[in-house]
Amino acid sequence: MKIFPAFAFAALMMAGTVVMAASAPVNVTNGILTSPAGMTLYIFDRDMPGDGKSTCNGPCATNWPALTATDTDQATGDYSIVTRDDGKKQWAYKGKPLYTWVKDQKPGDKTGDGFNNIWHVAKP
Repeated sequence: MKIFPAFAFAALMMAGTVVMAASAPVNVTNGILTSPAGMTLYIFDRDMPGDGKSTCNGPCATNWPALTATDTDQATGDYSIVTRDDGKKQWAYKGKPLYTWVKDQKPGDKTGDGFNNIWHVAKP
């Protein structure tokens, strides 16, 4: 997997190439957002864009682990950082927190897409 500077993002995205989105640890793979490990990222309909928090906590967060951010990570462009109820930081895309799905076993799995009609693959 190759990671390219952010300025190459638009040109390479059309070619289906995996790219790193500025300082956010998010890649675009085959038209969907993926984690640095290549796992599919999801958004949750109950999260309200721009409210700065995740509504997936407790048992929900066990099944839908947050794409965590560090204290030194910087928001950029469409990527922001929200603070979770437990005080940890999480990456968000266009205001929607990003998650992985515990039942996805390998990169490319998208078994959480459409789960309970409230979980969806995150797309750029």
